[in-house]
Amino acid sequence: MSAGTRTLGRDRPRLTGRAAGLMVVVALLGVLALVPARQYIEQAGRIDQLERRAAQLERQNDALMVEIASLHEPAELERLARECLGMVRPGEIALVTPGDGAAPTDC
Repeated sequence: MSAGTRTLGRDRPRLTGRAAGLMVVVALLGVLALVPARQYIEQAGRIDQLERRAAQLERQNDALMVEIASLHEPAELERLARECLGMVRPGEIALVTPGDGAAPTDC
């Protein structure tokens, strides 16, 4: 046999020192990349949660602005005074009927 026709009887490729070092470096970089990736995913979830909460607060704020606007109307103020405080106009007679004693819920 000549030197050019010799074959190695190995079924798997050889692992050189360079290849082993490269594998260690790549594995280390992979492990180091997990921490920022986990933090990114957690922060993205927190941002979504805060955006949902902000939208909910905006809806509540809009509802309160409508309620504030209605409280500036004289008819609404009179209705609340009559229902919640039991007030009557001069000359009117207030009749109290026996009931369950529960106060109106929107006062």
